Amino acid sequence: MEKINPKIFLSEEFKGKKGFQRASKLISFDRQHRKTIDFNISRHDMAVTEGIARYQDFEEARTTAGALKRKMLKNWDSYLLQFEENITRRGAKVLWAKDTAEATAYVRQILIENEARLLVKSKSMATEEIEFNQTAQEAGCEPVETDLGEFIVQVADERPYHIVTPAMHKSKEDIAELFHEKFGTPEHETPENLTVYVRGVLRKKFTSADVGVTGANFLIADTGGVAITENEGNGIMSTAFPKLHIVLAGIEKLIPEMRQLGLFQPLLATKGTGQQISVYNTIFTGPKRENEVDGPEQMYVILLDNGRTTVYDDDDACEALSCIRCGCCLNACPVYKSVGGYAYGTTYSGPIGSAITPFFKGFKEFSHLSFASSLCGKCTETCTMKIPLTEILLNNRQKAVEKYRRPFIEKFAMKGFGTIASKRIGFDFFPGAMKNAALHIFNYIGWGPKRAMPKFTKKSFSQQYKKNIKK
Repeated sequence: MEKINPKIFLSEEFKGKKGFQRASKLISFDRQHRKTIDFNISRHDMAVTEGIARYQDFEEARTTAGALKRKMLKNWDSYLLQFEENITRRGAKVLWAKDTAEATAYVRQILIENEARLLVKSKSMATEEIEFNQTAQEAGCEPVETDLGEFIVQVADERPYHIVTPAMHKSKEDIAELFHEKFGTPEHETPENLTVYVRGVLRKKFTSADVGVTGANFLIADTGGVAITENEGNGIMSTAFPKLHIVLAGIEKLIPEMRQLGLFQPLLATKGTGQQISVYNTIFTGPKRENEVDGPEQMYVILLDNGRTTVYDDDDACEALSCIRCGCCLNACPVYKSVGGYAYGTTYSGPIGSAITPFFKGFKEFSHLSFASSLCGKCTETCTMKIPLTEILLNNRQKAVEKYRRPFIEKFAMKGFGTIASKRIGFDFFPGAMKNAALHIFNYIGWGPKRAMPKFTKKSFSQQYKKNIKK
């Protein structure tokens, strides 16, 4: 089977509900893709199992962390203002962005005013959310991804595939082939040597960049700190050399107190990668001071809403804002593991993406994502913050049905099935051959030729039971 080019999923053909269905059909039966994803997720699962085993009481840690995030949400406005006051006092400038348009306007203005020509960017899903790189290019500034996975995806001209591991869909052979094509490295180069090569490329970018850009894993209210956690040192390098540091962070990233980082950072590392704690953990509290040598001269913190307050206003979905983006729900989800990250057509994929994207981008265009779930409950079971994802998805479905009528044929079919299934006589009335014929038609129209339906017996269970009782 010919290898699928991930770039095709950026086209209009794969937008919206029909695009999701087309992408899912294409990806689900790509054996090489499934093999790569299964391998990468299996390695993740083994590491996470080992990570959890280090805890004396992992469930207690999850429960406590979840309770702290819910506490933050109950006093969200107060903590946001506290964060702003504390970081502003140290010289940082805080900008509030209602949506993508406001955020990109801020970014464009900052880059143009500072005559920025090169920026280095640490991994950040919030920047992907507002298409930061495109805005930078339009402002005449070259954006360079410095996380290895993000760098690979940028070189391939693709989007991040996964919120934690952006290049999860690529095997080491795929990456070697890509680098050979783009940089002329040996055709079958090892991952270790390719990493060394990228390090050399990025070192020059770090030391000559005008701007460093990061997201935030946590915003600390009581100190006005921006905490990032990573494993490659690129977050530190992205902020040590440039004279300007831009932070783009979702307003839900808050935690109340600095001392709580000791709980959250190990949890994020454990469920994200299986580590006890990430290698590099940095807290920024403002631009460099007079007695400091390293660090940026200016620091901007753009606090992004972009639909988050819409989630907050919904009593059913508001707990989704407790998410710390560890990615464990994606790795557990059978749908995600089948259709992959690109099929969703959004920044946030998997169960958490299906839960929040309809609020971020509108139910009319994205409610179909809440139906892209088997409702097996694995996402809720594994969620680090104990977010009831299955319930949120069900409630989203109800909202979608109430706001937008379902297709007539679906409504007709469900009503007909309800009538037949309401009484035993309904099942017994139709012979097995007729049921099989109807099922065959449904299978062909609805699920396609790659799924085999079970066959009905000639007589129903109740008919056979009655016959055997008489004997």
